[in-house]
Amino acid sequence: MPTVTVAREANAAFAPTYTPIMLVTGATSGLGQTLTELFARNLQGKAHIILVARNQAAADEIMAALPKPSSISQDHQYTYEFIRCDVTSMRSIHELSKSLIQRLPKLNFLVHCAGGVDFLGRVETEEGLDSKLAFRYYSKFALSYDLLPLLRNAVKLKEKATVVSVLAAGKAPDIDVNDLGLKKNYTVTRGLAQPISYVDVMTAEFARREPDIAWVHMYPGSVYTRGMLTFGGPVIQFVLLLLRPLLWLLLAKKEDASERILFAMLSADKGLRRCNEKGDDIGMKNFPATEAGKILFEHSVKATLCEER
Repeated sequence: MPTVTVAREANAAFAPTYTPIMLVTGATSGLGQTLTELFARNLQGKAHIILVARNQAAADEIMAALPKPSSISQDHQYTYEFIRCDVTSMRSIHELSKSLIQRLPKLNFLVHCAGGVDFLGRVETEEGLDSKLAFRYYSKFALSYDLLPLLRNAVKLKEKATVVSVLAAGKAPDIDVNDLGLKKNYTVTRGLAQPISYVDVMTAEFARREPDIAWVHMYPGSVYTRGMLTFGGPVIQFVLLLLRPLLWLLLAKKEDASERILFAMLSADKGLRRCNEKGDDIGMKNFPATEAGKILFEHSVKATLCEER
């Protein structure tokens, strides 16, 4: 179990000879923002970081505060950029991916931090997906699937190629392969829990199909972020306001959680890695039914409107 100090020191020591390209979803708040800032600071701005989110103003403020490299080489393109994208829209994801493939030579790190919690019933997107499933699972699948060519290019260059999904590795219930997408039997609990199973199975299936890329599913634990303190209705938010000092003491700090996520990303070798909130590789502990991989993958390709390969 790496301590936060060990993780922080290892992360700070990462100094690639190439310019790493990293894309982070949910990059303007919570863990996505903290991870982006941490990565940029450790590399002293010598990276190409793509912030994907919906809030342009927040992104501009974040990028303005990120460190700028002290020197520029013609061989290295250091830059920060923001791309607005609603990740619950699969069409928007495909448009984003298409534009990136046309102009990027590779992608070293793809980090899925976009997510959220609500207690509403089934709310469908224009594409017929439940919004919670679209946010917590389908967006991760679609973006990972679409950007495989860029990740493969990083592998060919003998550089790091890693995909990290931040959700809840090891906390998944059994996957219901007879109701993928939860169109038959939907409850709020299933809408929040089944995506965890989907991400677990997705990560393992991608690792099986693309063994030269590192595939990480990370559980960050209960983290003190703005998102955790603002979900729910007025009553819940009032209770959270009263409990805020206690929560600050009990919950993990987002800076520490981000160090562990970054450590998992940078230390991951090719293949599958499932990590708990301490950064331990938990192997196949509490893994859903393994035979679900092919079934879920084929369902996800169709549900997200991906081009079959």
